[in-house]
Amino acid sequence: MKAYVFPGQGAQFVGMGKDLYESNAKAKEMFDKANEILGYRITDIMFEGTAEELKETKVTQPAVFLYSVISAVCLGEEFKPDMVAGHSLGEFSALVASGCLSFEDGLRLVYARAMAMQACCEKVKGTMAAIIALPDAEIERICSTVNGVVVAANYNSPGQVVISGEVSAIEVACTLMKDAGAKRALPLSVGGAFHSPLMEPARVELAKAIENTEFKTPICPIYQNVDALPHTNTEEIKKNLLAQLTAPVRWTNSVKNMIADGMTEFTECGPGQVLTGLIGRIQSSK
Repeated sequence: MKAYVFPGQGAQFVGMGKDLYESNAKAKEMFDKANEILGYRITDIMFEGTAEELKETKVTQPAVFLYSVISAVCLGEEFKPDMVAGHSLGEFSALVASGCLSFEDGLRLVYARAMAMQACCEKVKGTMAAIIALPDAEIERICSTVNGVVVAANYNSPGQVVISGEVSAIEVACTLMKDAGAKRALPLSVGGAFHSPLMEPARVELAKAIENTEFKTPICPIYQNVDALPHTNTEEIKKNLLAQLTAPVRWTNSVKNMIADGMTEFTECGPGQVLTGLIGRIQSSK
């Protein structure tokens, strides 16, 4: 059985998608359609912009989504998933690839999500940090002792958890994590405190957009971030997609559950190979 997985924010790089745009007529058509929907030429930023421009949440999210979805489309008849999953933003890419969302609706939702999250980032200064080689339970315990908002946000692989919250709380938590034996507590270069309570205003905004969007039964199960379980029911998918904004990404358990359900081959669609590396670590930890 084969799974296709889709990366989230952070996997982007300047120049991504340019080769597809120049070599594949369908890719060019989809990129041009995206420029029309967004009302600006995101392809100019993706192909020839600066890393700083591409790092803005309102640009990064639609850019990574576009490259991921178009990469899957360019596989043509080879794209035959038994399961799909996406990391954070990548869940939207997975939903489009599995036929649950149309390309156009998926892009509109991603842009609405990005703009709402960007507004949260500008309202409250937040950040994230990667904690290496400390048990999940210990990370959660330390977060609970810190004043201010700081929570476990991404369970990426055994020994790698990302925490999210207010800048001052993250700084304190990182010191405590190191004191508790973490190999590293590395602040990340991100625009805000994703998958934390600080994203609550964005969740409210995204709810409106989701309710006005048509969701169809996907061609295969999607393993969603919030519970790491397979879903095909559209109402469940919508509920989980919304909850994802303020809930942790349970990537480790998602991959473990896909393997337990018979998955033998993973293919990553999108910029880089971040998820491929995480999946390798998850598989080797069994």
